[in-house]
Amino acid sequence: MQIREFSGEEFEDVAREFLIPTIIRTGPDFRGRMASVELGGGLTLAQSRWGPRSAVRTGRMAARASEGDLRLLLVQVSGAVRMVQRDRFARLTAGMGLLSEACSPSKWAARSENQQLTLSFSRELLPLRSAEITEACARTMDPASPAMQTLSAYLGRLFRIADGLTAPQRMDAGHAAIDLLAMALRDVVPSVPGSDGSATVLLDMMLMHVREHLADPHLQVEELARRHNVSVSHVYTLFERIGTTPGAYLREQRLLAAQAMLLDQRYAWLDTTDIAAAVGFVEPRTFQRAFRRQYGMTPSTWRRERSRTGSAPAVLKEAMPPLRENTRPGYGRC
Repeated sequence: MQIREFSGEEFEDVAREFLIPTIIRTGPDFRGRMASVELGGGLTLAQSRWGPRSAVRTGRMAARASEGDLRLLLVQVSGAVRMVQRDRFARLTAGMGLLSEACSPSKWAARSENQQLTLSFSRELLPLRSAEITEACARTMDPASPAMQTLSAYLGRLFRIADGLTAPQRMDAGHAAIDLLAMALRDVVPSVPGSDGSATVLLDMMLMHVREHLADPHLQVEELARRHNVSVSHVYTLFERIGTTPGAYLREQRLLAAQAMLLDQRYAWLDTTDIAAAVGFVEPRTFQRAFRRQYGMTPSTWRRERSRTGSAPAVLKEAMPPLRENTRPGYGRC
């Protein structure tokens, strides 16, 4: 077992060594302690105690391929922690559990001293479908549920006796913990569809994700696959179900959103370059070509002609993305 006591200035180094790289802010008198044991097979169990702090895992940190498959199960022993990941807010108090993923940005904050058990493992060890794992992330597990109580008690006991186990025993115990976690997560995501149903659920999640993140210029096929923990080829297979490709669907939804913005008087002050950026087109010329290919005229001409006939259809209004002020697109093409 490795034990490390550290100050606030050393916290980021400890997080990088034992957990995942994170930007951390603490008070001047902060002290922390972490003890960890390797269970084998990529499984690590740690017990930590630390004071008030805030932590941020940025998108750049989350994009590191070497950590993309890492998952963290946190069991709150004492105190309280708040976190945000995948646009979900969670508050952990004693007895609660939560699954977090290294491949998504996150924010954490604790106002008082608290204690946690953390089980880190690779996603492939968890015997659940990718869609179920994604849906379970950043959702709290009820401390009153029998599955969560069993999991919490088991991890606490395992941490105390791990040093006395042989290497094969530790590995078996680690895999048993993963099985208990899978049982607890099924309480969080109760629907466990069959193989065909699972594909339908995953496709629906992807379609919704595209519609909700049109303004993100980084949203490409590869990024869509990464965010849903599947391969690029699997994304193409899923979109074949609706007779299109991921890129074509993304482009279509962005153009629909652009149509709505071009016709909406709230955005009359924006030129077509601004609207292109607002719906995720990085290059204005790419937007111009795609719009003309789809609708037979330039965005400016379409706006001028349609503005005489009334407002945008409801389906277009629903596709409109939120306007981000002072935001410039990054990289990539649609």
